Amino acid sequence: MIARKILPIVLLVGLLLGLSGCAKKPGFVILSGSENTVLAPIIDQFNRDNHANVQMVYKGSLDIMQDLAGGTPGCDAVWPANSLWINLGDRRHLVKYQQSVYTTPVVFGIRKSVAQKLGFVGKQVSVKDILGAIQARQLTFMMTSATQSNSGASAYIGFLYALLGNPQVITSADLNRPELKTQITAILSGINRSSGSSDWLEQLFLQGNYDAMVNYEALIIDANKQLIQQGKEPLYVVYPYDGLTIADSPLGYVDKGDPQKEELFKKLQTYLLSGKVQAQLLALGRRTGVGASLANADPSVFNPDWGIDTKRVLNTLRMPAQDVIQEALSLYQTEFRKPSCTVFCLDFSGSMSGKGEEQVKQAMSLLLD
Repeated sequence: MIARKILPIVLLVGLLLGLSGCAKKPGFVILSGSENTVLAPIIDQFNRDNHANVQMVYKGSLDIMQDLAGGTPGCDAVWPANSLWINLGDRRHLVKYQQSVYTTPVVFGIRKSVAQKLGFVGKQVSVKDILGAIQARQLTFMMTSATQSNSGASAYIGFLYALLGNPQVITSADLNRPELKTQITAILSGINRSSGSSDWLEQLFLQGNYDAMVNYEALIIDANKQLIQQGKEPLYVVYPYDGLTIADSPLGYVDKGDPQKEELFKKLQTYLLSGKVQAQLLALGRRTGVGASLANADPSVFNPDWGIDTKRVLNTLRMPAQDVIQEALSLYQTEFRKPSCTVFCLDFSGSMSGKGEEQVKQAMSLLLD
C-alpha cells in the first residue's frame, strides 16, 4: 500500500526533473566571418561552462555589413573580420560593446619554391614587385571576392593605396586615374580562382594545385599545418609593405532590447578576452591585440621558415570615406576585376510552356540587364 503511494510521487518528481532538463538554454546567434570556424570549439566550451546556446552562423564580412544596413539583422551579435564593415553597415547604431578579439594581417601566401624564384624570400616586397611578377607571367594567385569577403576587399584597397603612391587617404578623383585602372586591372588579372569566403578559399587551395593565395596570416598558418601533414610544400608569407591591411576581428552586440541576451553577450566577450582564451587564440595563429608583442609566440605556429615575421610592426592603412569605398567596390565589380565565365542552364521543357517560359525569360532579362 505504501509502495503504491510512493510510486506516483516518484514519477511526478521524475517528470518535473525531466521538464527542468528540457528548459530552454539562454543563447543567441552570432553572424561571423568564415575565418572564425576554427574557433567553434572555444564557443562550445563557453556553452558547456555556462549552460548556454550561443550559435555561430558564417557569412562574408561584406554580407554582414549588408545585413546591418538593412536595419533588421537576423542575429544578436556580429563578428566580421574588420570593424570597417560594422561602421559602414550599422546606420541605425544598433551595435554596441564592440571590441577587437584578435588581429591578423592580410598577406600573400606563395609556395616557397615560387617565392624563391621570384626573389621574395628574405626581402621586403612591394605591391609593384608583385605586379611585375604577374605581368611577367611568373605568378598567379587566389583571392576572395572584394565585394563579398574582407580579405579580398582589404587586399584590393591595399593594392589601390600602393599603386597610388600611398596618399594620406584615397579620393574619388584618385580612383578615376587612367594609370590606376591599367595597373589594378593588371594585378587582378593574376587571380586564377576566387570565392566568397576566406575559409572556403583556403579549402580550395588545399584541394587544388595553386601557387599562391591572398588570405589572413592565421589561415596561411592553418593551411601550412595541413600541407606539412600531407607532405606538401608550405606557403611562404609575403607582407606587401606598401599595401598591408589588418583584420581586427571585432565582436559587437546587436541591441534588440533583450537584457538576458545582453548579459550573456558580455559574459562571452569577457571570456574571449580572458588570458586563457587569448593564449588559445595565439596558439591558433591569431595575434592577440593590435601591436601586441609576439616575443613568446610558438615558433612552430608563427614559423620564421614560412616567412612569418613576429617582430614586424604592423601599421594599418587609413581607410577611405564611405562613399569612396563604395565607389571602389563598384569599380572592382564593373571595370577592374577579371571577367568571370558564367553559364546559365534554362529549362524549356514541355512543362515550362506558357507562363513558365514567359517567367524564365523575364528573370533572365532582369539578370542580364
